[in-house]
Amino acid sequence: MSEMSGFYQKAKWLLLIPTEFERGFASDSISPSLSVTVEVCGFGPIIPAARTVQLIQQYQPDQVLLIGIAGSYDDRLGVGAAYRFQSVACYGVGAGTGQVFQTAQKMGWHQWLDPDSDSSIGDEISMSDTLPEIQLLPTQRQLLTVCAAATDARDVEQRVERFPQAVAEDMEGFSVAAACELCKCPVSVIRGISNRAGDRDQKNWEIREAMNSAVELARQMIGAVN
Repeated sequence: MSEMSGFYQKAKWLLLIPTEFERGFASDSISPSLSVTVEVCGFGPIIPAARTVQLIQQYQPDQVLLIGIAGSYDDRLGVGAAYRFQSVACYGVGAGTGQVFQTAQKMGWHQWLDPDSDSSIGDEISMSDTLPEIQLLPTQRQLLTVCAAATDARDVEQRVERFPQAVAEDMEGFSVAAACELCKCPVSVIRGISNRAGDRDQKNWEIREAMNSAVELARQMIGAVN
């Protein structure tokens, strides 16, 4: 273990999971000896932001890690596998719907702008990992946080048209990342791919395999530091 790794050996992790259902896959798999607190952050793009701030204030973690399931936009991400993302983006905040939808940033608006420091949050947030061991781990491109899951291929096409770097969608990544940005707490996002976005037939979904893969990747990430 490197000298830098030794410095971070006792890093405190806050592992966030959107629902109790998803948490059921992780509760017995993450060792307490790894200095990890596991909490439910809530479902959708709104509640998780408030919950994340609350939990950061309560636990004062060194690193936040969000895990859960997601839908992939194409076959670059395998169903049942898990991936870590370089950035998250927000789809649904702006004007219009469908083909005429414009994002807030495209309209010239920031979701957050600090007048004192000029720091801002627009449509996209890059992951703010600061632990050297995490920075070396592979990532996929962009995860798109949406208010409602894609219902068909047309939905997927319209979303990727506006965010061409997006390879998968979820409902919590952007809000958790925004909360961590404002709290100045490093954050990572891991998603297990349960289905192809737009496919609403759950007979084709692999939720158990996706969550098991997400938990295993989370354990590898935490283990690389702790």
